[in-house]
Amino acid sequence: MPTALLLENLHPHARTILETAGFDVVTRTGALDEAELVEALAGVQVLGIRSKTNVTADVLAAAPDLEVVGAFCIGTNQIDLHAAAGSGIAVFNAPFSNTRSVVEIAIADIISLTRRLTVFDKEMHAGVWNKSATGAHEVRGRTLGIIGYGNIGTQLSVLAENLGMSVVFYDTSEKLALGNARRMNTLDELLETADIVTLHVDGRAGNAGMFGAKQIARMRPGAIFLNLSRGFVVDYAALRDAVLSGHVAGAAVDVFPVEPKRKGDPFESELRGLPNVILTPHTGGSTEEAQEAIGQFVANKVRDYLMTGSTNLSVNLPNLALDQRPDAHRVAYLHRNVPGVLATINATLAEHGVNIEGQLLATRGELGYVVTDVSSPVPTDVVDVLAGRPESLRLRLLD
Repeated sequence: MPTALLLENLHPHARTILETAGFDVVTRTGALDEAELVEALAGVQVLGIRSKTNVTADVLAAAPDLEVVGAFCIGTNQIDLHAAAGSGIAVFNAPFSNTRSVVEIAIADIISLTRRLTVFDKEMHAGVWNKSATGAHEVRGRTLGIIGYGNIGTQLSVLAENLGMSVVFYDTSEKLALGNARRMNTLDELLETADIVTLHVDGRAGNAGMFGAKQIARMRPGAIFLNLSRGFVVDYAALRDAVLSGHVAGAAVDVFPVEPKRKGDPFESELRGLPNVILTPHTGGSTEEAQEAIGQFVANKVRDYLMTGSTNLSVNLPNLALDQRPDAHRVAYLHRNVPGVLATINATLAEHGVNIEGQLLATRGELGYVVTDVSSPVPTDVVDVLAGRPESLRLRLLD
């Protein structure tokens, strides 16, 4: 029976799906640091996390039983994907399941900041009646600048346009503009055009520190800024200075360079206490609907990988799915992508009288993955030969 360790308050559906499939499931509420994680992974085949648990190369090297990591979130920058692949460990995430939730909080932040609701709310709670239109605007007719026109950016583009906003976007990749959205040729062009600037970039290392004092200075005076992507992409000290000087009229931030690991832990940021600034605890995708969808999606991917060998939508292994044949015995073989591996597999099976019923090979850079269905149980000698080859990373028998 495989053991699954699920951290960071994953949706109960994840546990239910894995337990129904015969997994022994252990849950913990918070994230673990490196030493805690190494200790907890002893004898564990499945690890489920969200964004606060870092799965480093050292952790992976110390977890020989681990076969698959499920990231129950969009990002995977908290996982050393290369080290995981080199150890024969598949990684799955949920790239689409919480898109709508992030888009909706972005819309809510845009309206709240543009109407200065945070300022009015604070004053009212302090007993101050300050009815004024100064600095408050409709979002209709204003220009939204989206940096990162992926799954979230495109959906936000459509909803913003439905609210009467003009939309411009910038992306380093070629992207199809939706509706009346206009692509900007440079980031500076977007910053000089937009009344509201929102970041929706991924967690690749090249994006670290991409938005600092220079970019903030290029924004239009009185513009609004949102970061719902990654905490390490923005210089928050520079953002604080811009808010205090009035150059930035308001900001909404959901992600931070260093975040508490557990609910209730203290939170520190240079952005605390600023006027017309909304701070949320990395909850952009945290709705009950999104977490339920993520729990189902990732848990199903993890289950299918261990039971059938399917790597469809894995973020670090070659993507492959072979229909299950009744009464067939399956060999799932992850290896380094070098010439002659498929011929070696087939020759080894033939030498031991094992007949192939179906076979599929996929490659991804340095990796290759072969799933082979055979008509009879695979002899131990075959396993020893293939697993002992220098290009072998992981061999699994799935009956």
